[in-house]
Amino acid sequence: MSHTTKHKAKLLARVRRLKGQIEAVERSLEADAPCGEVLNLVASIRGAVGGLTAELIEDHIREHVSNPDRDEDSDRGQAAGELIDIIRTYLK
Repeated sequence: MSHTTKHKAKLLARVRRLKGQIEAVERSLEADAPCGEVLNLVASIRGAVGGLTAELIEDHIREHVSNPDRDEDSDRGQAAGELIDIIRTYLK
């Protein structure tokens, strides 16, 4: 079973929130909202996409590369944990 299948409801909820945020940008543009307001909405979308991406990559690492909590090779587990932390930081 794929990790995306296991966490399907949570991932779909995030995607649906993104869809709502994109629709908010559309409504703002249609209503001739100030550019600062539109930029803030777009920035929130960028953050949400980054969060979703980080979650998917982390789950992929844990399921297909190495799970830091269960890997018998402690060096590999530690490296996987470090990689997850780096990805989280980079995608903030």
